[in-house]
Order: sequence, then C-alpha cells, then structure tokens
Amino acid sequence: MWPAHPGIGIDSVFPYEYILRSTEDSLRNLKTDTIDLQQLHVWNPEWLKRDEWRRAFEELKTAGKVRAVGVSINDHQPDSALELIRTGLVDTVQVIYNIFDPTPENHLFPLAQQMNVGVIARVPFDEGSLTGGITESTEFDPNEFRSFYFRGDRKRQVVERVDRLRKDLAGRQDGLADVALRFTISHPAVSTVIPGMRSVRNVERNAAVSEEGSLDAATLAALKKHAWTKNFYS
Repeated sequence: MWPAHPGIGIDSVFPYEYILRSTEDSLRNLKTDTIDLQQLHVWNPEWLKRDEWRRAFEELKTAGKVRAVGVSINDHQPDSALELIRTGLVDTVQVIYNIFDPTPENHLFPLAQQMNVGVIARVPFDEGSLTGGITESTEFDPNEFRSFYFRGDRKRQVVERVDRLRKDLAGRQDGLADVALRFTISHPAVSTVIPGMRSVRNVERNAAVSEEGSLDAATLAALKKHAWTKNFYS
C-alpha cells in the first residue's frame, strides 16, 4: 500500500503477525540469522501510537533477528516522520532528498541528528531527471513507472529546470549526475544514499562518486535556488 493515505489503518498494511512472518521469510531467503536493517516500506503518522509495529520491532530486535529498524517516509512528506523519530523507537528513516527536493534539511535532518537516527536518502536523481538524460522526446515503455512519472508536459518542465541547473554548473569537470549524487551525501545527517542503477557502468560510477566526497560550500549554495516544489508521483 503506497503511499499510506490518511485513514488507512496499520492493520491493513503491517499487522503484527505479518511483520514477524515477513521477517522470517526474509531470513530464509537471505540465508542469514540476522537482518542488519529492516524497514517498513511506507509510513502513516496515524499509526504512531498503535501497538503492532512497536511490539514487532521490539521483539525482533530482542530476539536478535534484526539489528536496526526504520521506516520509509511517504513521497515528499519528510515532516510526517518527525513524531516517530522523537519516540526513539526507530534507528533509521528513508526519505526523498535531492537537488530538486531539499526539504528534509528544514526539520527532518536536524531532528535525526539530535536523536542519532540514520538517514537513507532515496531518489537522488529524481527518477532520472538529475542525470540530464531526460529530453522532451524521451520515450518510456508504457509498462515502466517513469512513463507515468514523466507524463504530459512534465518532460518539458524537467528539461527547462535542468537547463538552468547546467548553466549554474558550467565549467565543472564532473557531470550533472555526479553533482546530484554528491549533493545527497554532502549533508552530515545523511548516512547513505540509494541511487538507481541500470548498468555496470552506473554501478561503478556511482560507487566512485562516494570517494569524491562532499560538494564545496559555493556549489551547495548555488544549488539551493534550484529547489522545486512538485510531486510527480501524484
């Protein structure tokens, strides 16, 4: 169930027994005794005081079946997990964070640092926008998610935004995709990032970027004006 719309109860998404059963399935599939990190792949703040997820997480950690637990926050809703972080019951949160959507910096990141909660940044390339590979003529397989994400005039909007971004990055030796990935790891609250990878070359390049480290302060300041309030997932 993604995203977790208001009014959808946790019993329809993550019942206590389902969390335990899914964990056992994962342990068998992975052929391991312990999972380093287990996340609920959706979060609804209405579930905060419900017992199902709390009890399941506590039992799994006590039994040594998982080392850390967390949640994946709904698209473009970083503040929806603030109260969850304050409970001290999760070790990580996963959130959309990229040049176009830096909003987690406002409230989520400071609180995560204060509570010693790890942050996993997802969608660093905005589904491909921030690789510079999307043009107005780009076509996707109708069955691919991005055919929905970039429907209508959205490719045109992306091209216009990326063109402005490239002008501000003119003269750099690294490419737009490298800058986009380095942006996500430049914030001290971010523990790691999940980039999409469709080829061996992507894997190798993305791994190499982590060795290049954070962006300089001047570049980060220039990128701030490219924040873009949108939700192409809706």
